Formats: sequence, C-alpha cells, structure tokens
Amino acid sequence: MTEKLDRRKKYTRMVLKDSLINLLQYKPISSVTVKEICEKADINRSTFYTHYQDQTDLLTQIEEEFMEDLHRYLDAFSVESEDDALKTLEKLLEYIKDRKNMCQTLLNKHSDTKFENRIIIIARQFVMDHKINMRSEEAAYLSSFLISGAMQVIKDWLTNNTQQTPKQIAEMIDMFIHKGVNAKIH
Repeated sequence: MTEKLDRRKKYTRMVLKDSLINLLQYKPISSVTVKEICEKADINRSTFYTHYQDQTDLLTQIEEEFMEDLHRYLDAFSVESEDDALKTLEKLLEYIKDRKNMCQTLLNKHSDTKFENRIIIIARQFVMDHKINMRSEEAAYLSSFLISGAMQVIKDWLTNNTQQTPKQIAEMIDMFIHKGVNAKIH
C-alpha cells in the first residue's frame, strides 16, 4: 500500500511540475495561478496544497531538484586535461538537452533571473575548482566572462531547438574560449 501511495505521490508531483513548466513557457510565474496549474494537471486544489504552498513553492522545488541533480552530475566528472574538460562540457550539454523543455522554460524571458544566476555560480565554481590556474581575482573575472558567454550560447542553442549536437556546441564553446575573436567560423 505504501508503494502505491509513493507512486501516486510521485505521479502527482510530476504532473504538477510539468503543468507549471508548460504554463511558464507563455507567462511569468507572477501571472500563473494555482487554479491554472491544477486545471492543466487535472488535479484538484486540495491535492496541490498537500504538496506545495503555492505556485512559487512549486517552482522553487523544481529549481532545487534541478540544482541538486546538476551538482551530482558535475561531481561525477574529473577534469584533469583539456580533453576531459571538453568531454565534461559535452556531457553537461547532453544533460541539458535531455531536459530541454525544462531548461528552455526556466531560462526564458518569462523566468526569474535567480535560476540562471544560480547555474552561473555553480558553473563558475566548477571552472575555478578545475580549470583556471591564476590569481584568484583574475580567475574570478575570467570565469565570469567564460561562463556568461557559454550560458548565452546554451540559451541560444535551446532557443534554436538544439539543432546542433551537444558535441558540436561543446566544441564551439571550447573554440570560443581558447581562440576568442581569432576563432575561424565556418
């Protein structure tokens, strides 16, 4: 019986999250109501409130789960060489592509920038821990520059419906990082 309840609980949360993500594609969280989420999920409001306080709480839970998952994902990789860094970036882009709808929605114009900033902080720390070998002040500025540029490329890639493979985007970002304005664009 407990297993059945757990599955039902997981299903309910999944449907509510999917419904909110779908609504956020078209409008900001401030315009989304619990009633809309429930109608889209085909769940009654009392069920919603047994899981979440309000729509913002639901969004926060989605973001927290994504961040925890991202941390676990990045912690699984060791970056000892340039080749490792490129493979890690490719794996990260595969991760993003597998969660394309959610990432695209949480990074779109209707979303709060806190989520994007949190991703940038995680990525920046990862870069500083694994990649940059210079004074900390310079490293902080360089990592901000690199991560912000890479984040915009990823957002553009998501907006363009991930037409290129994760490997192609990883190689492009790597080329921009290492060759900058001297990169030869095909």
